[in-house]
Amino acid sequence: MQCTPEGEGAGRREIRHFIDDLRTPDWLIDTKTTAKTIRRNERNPVKSTKTDIVVLGAGPGGYTAAFYAAERGKKVTMVEMEKRLGGVCLNRGCIPSKALLHTAKLISEAEESGFRGVHFEKPTIDLNQMRAWKESILDKLAQGVSTIAQRRKVEVMEGRGYFEEAKTLRVETSKGQKYLTFDQAIIATGSRAAMPTAFDLGNKRIMTSTEALEIDEIPQRLLVVGGGYIGMELGTVYATLGSHITLVEALDTILQGADPDLVRPIIKYAERKFEDVRVNARVHKMATSGKQIKVTTEWNGQTKDELFDRVLVSVGRAPNSANLGLENTGVKLDEKGFIKVNDRQETDEPHLYAIGDVAGGVLLAHKAYKEARIAVEVIMGEHSAFDHIVIPAVVFTDPELAWCGVTEAEARERKLTFETAKFPWSASGRALSFDRTDGLTKLIIDPLTERILGVGIVGAGAGDLISEAVVAIEMGATARDLAESVHPHPTLSETLSEAAEMYYGVATHALTAKKKS
Repeated sequence: MQCTPEGEGAGRREIRHFIDDLRTPDWLIDTKTTAKTIRRNERNPVKSTKTDIVVLGAGPGGYTAAFYAAERGKKVTMVEMEKRLGGVCLNRGCIPSKALLHTAKLISEAEESGFRGVHFEKPTIDLNQMRAWKESILDKLAQGVSTIAQRRKVEVMEGRGYFEEAKTLRVETSKGQKYLTFDQAIIATGSRAAMPTAFDLGNKRIMTSTEALEIDEIPQRLLVVGGGYIGMELGTVYATLGSHITLVEALDTILQGADPDLVRPIIKYAERKFEDVRVNARVHKMATSGKQIKVTTEWNGQTKDELFDRVLVSVGRAPNSANLGLENTGVKLDEKGFIKVNDRQETDEPHLYAIGDVAGGVLLAHKAYKEARIAVEVIMGEHSAFDHIVIPAVVFTDPELAWCGVTEAEARERKLTFETAKFPWSASGRALSFDRTDGLTKLIIDPLTERILGVGIVGAGAGDLISEAVVAIEMGATARDLAESVHPHPTLSETLSEAAEMYYGVATHALTAKKKS
């Protein structure tokens, strides 16, 4: 047989590839290797383990999906690249930030108790002990997740998952590669703190929320870039611990998306506790200057250079959708890298689902919980969809801010017919009893049906109070339903029923000219 030069070259290339495959250990194969390349040497087929459902990611969405599917009788394997389960929320987000905010709350209450006749000495901060306490909380929670996984017979595989094809996942573990074949997979890889390229100097003094939560030190001067919930929460922590905070927000207000009347008490707190709050301001560049960061900002038409000991960049989050092998599947991403899903959490690839942060929308753990259950129910053949589901939002600032349903701004934008009813906490006996009268409870009401369309609360404990509002909206409750439901006295929950009474002009503890027959 006579080969052409082209055929001869192709044959030599195949021989070289075969030899390379024999020489190269599995753990050195690049993550971009495609399924076609892996299958080149058919004389050494890859051994794989079969499971019903693979869940990629062990955060709130991932472990909820895994546990729920296991309870429904499915064989489930959960793949997580980190040693401690729980994802960002447990390890570098919701839980550690709330632990530190509680510490800040204790310090603030001690400082402000003097006029009650109770005086405390200035607190001494032990950062090592604080970190150890915080880590102990995370360890307990992560161990709880691990124990539940064992009890529900969910196999946990530690390693980085990569889709070789639509129904095969390669897992890079410390002991080499493992392969899983499955009927369905749920992608729950979450998100990470975004860091603009212009700010990414490789200097540890420029932090995201991940590094800020480690509390390595209390910087004297801290610049917070971004006035969203992460910037405001961590700014609150560091300000209470003793840092001089400068906040820079590019938009015209902090906590964009919440109604201005609810944000107002938080702005007042920030103006009192922070050194400077700048809205409609921009950071043009950063540069290392000795042991500080030189930052060029523009505000009120002026550009100036300032030095800060540390910078916290909190300008949003980016999805963890890269390096998963999704290009080997039919899964499609949007322009920001989030996985496209329908209201059944289905991707464009049959049998692959996506939930939580990586699927976009509001990036909240409790949204991921709900999406996890929907995905599993769809896999089980049930009719389930993310349709008209009320997802509350909570910002754990001081005071706290929470809302659910339609905001007043959204109602105006959608040209809805609505009315509002507000109850000021200055009229709440419970709020007066612990000197937190800076709160407000607000209802958005459809005047035709009197149904509650939305609720917003700002004040101490707002995050715990909002759940009643979620139930009311989900159940289609009217303002009269809320007004006539007996609430215990004296509590902050009374502000919900009294706000409803305000709508009818019959509130017991506040005057209003509004009358509703």
